[in-house]
Amino acid sequence: MKRITAWRRRPWAGYAVVLAALAAIGVVYAGFSPQTERAEAKSSAQLAQDLKNGQELFNKNCASCHGLNAEGTKDANGKPLAPSLIGVGAASVDFQVSTGRMPAMNPGAQVPRKRPIPAFDTSIKTDYEDPKEREHAEKQKAQAEKNLRDLRAYVQSLGGGPEVPPASAVDPKDGDVALGGKLFRTNCAQCHNFTGQGGALTGGKYAPPLSGDDVTPTQMYEAMLTGPQAMPVFNDTTLTPKEKQAIIAYLVQTREEPNPGGNGLGRIGPVSEGLAGWLIGIGLLVLAAMWITAKKPKKLKKS
Repeated sequence: MKRITAWRRRPWAGYAVVLAALAAIGVVYAGFSPQTERAEAKSSAQLAQDLKNGQELFNKNCASCHGLNAEGTKDANGKPLAPSLIGVGAASVDFQVSTGRMPAMNPGAQVPRKRPIPAFDTSIKTDYEDPKEREHAEKQKAQAEKNLRDLRAYVQSLGGGPEVPPASAVDPKDGDVALGGKLFRTNCAQCHNFTGQGGALTGGKYAPPLSGDDVTPTQMYEAMLTGPQAMPVFNDTTLTPKEKQAIIAYLVQTREEPNPGGNGLGRIGPVSEGLAGWLIGIGLLVLAAMWITAKKPKKLKKS
């Protein structure tokens, strides 16, 4: 004990303690730092690999129309053939590719919705009874989801733009249905019909139906955010994220509403109902009148 006390009283003892503490900190840091650096390096390498895969997918499926640098293309007369994708963002890519509109088969007035190509088809059936078929389908779906993520990330890296909304922003359970109905009738019903059945526009264009289960809440949000084709852009200053979520809640609830009159007749309003009234109701009355007048009265017997 006396030796320790005597050692502590020496003038260089304080420096020794500081040096020992620094050495201990260095040992601890050396133990953790390599793992952190390795994790960061692995993450950077994976990100670079994902972007490379996205670029390869872009060159294979998109560059023929949009250009190798996504700058867009024009014909010999300078008329745009395909728009530039610089700055459109991941949300636009996700909407166009997940709905099968891109890659486009036959460009025209409006590109229709179709099943996505196999490389991006995330709706692959996986509920097979055979374990091998189920495993194969699950691998295909996982690869398609990764391809779509990589393509989105690559286009996003070219010039930024709107990101894909998180699941919490598109959950219809958290949306105000009453507010959504009011906003939809004000901003969307002129083209999509007040129940989302779609409708014809000018120049061979049309507003697609929103009533099918294949139209996901994420795709609805992305459409409002990016304004595909003839649709205007409803950015966050025009419709806030909560208002977009309210519209999604209204559309999802509309799908589940029953038809109290029997057949919904497409839910396109008085046009279909009036047509059914004329063709069926008045038609039956005309047939009844014709049947009555066709019967000849019996001649009265002479008394």
